[in-house]
Amino acid sequence: MYVIVDRQKCAGLAICESISPDHFEIDDDGELAVVNDEISDQNQEKLEQAVRGCPNAALRLAAARES
Repeated sequence: MYVIVDRQKCAGLAICESISPDHFEIDDDGELAVVNDEISDQNQEKLEQAVRGCPNAALRLAAARES
């Protein structure tokens, strides 16, 4: 599974970063960077929490990378 970000919906509130800092980072311009988009069994729960915690529904999980 992979993390997909809808950049038009993302407001850069950093909720995802606070839940899963190993995967998300807000840069100096307030833009979300996915620093690790591959989901392993060990980190899936934290990433699911980050997806659910996004108030703008800008994150989702996908079975494969999208182009």
